[in-house]
Amino acid sequence: MKTILSLQKPLACLAALALSAMFSVAHAQHSSKETKEDVQRHRAMAAAHEAAAKCLESGKKEEVCEKELQAACKGLAIGKYCGMKHAH
Repeated sequence: MKTILSLQKPLACLAALALSAMFSVAHAQHSSKETKEDVQRHRAMAAAHEAAAKCLESGKKEEVCEKELQAACKGLAIGKYCGMKHAH
């Protein structure tokens, strides 16, 4: 199992790139209020992923951390991986 630390930088870069692309599209298509709501959702998803990373770092089993991530992301993102899945 790879450590989460070895994946943080590539994931952070990918997330930043995806967020900037989505934000530019969202800005063109959404009202100011909708854009603010999107930003809040992205921050909530980022916090949920950070909590999942800390969960894994603490030594908890991947299944436990995944369930916590799913609970934290309920209603925020599409799919059981909170809008993001990566290969192992």
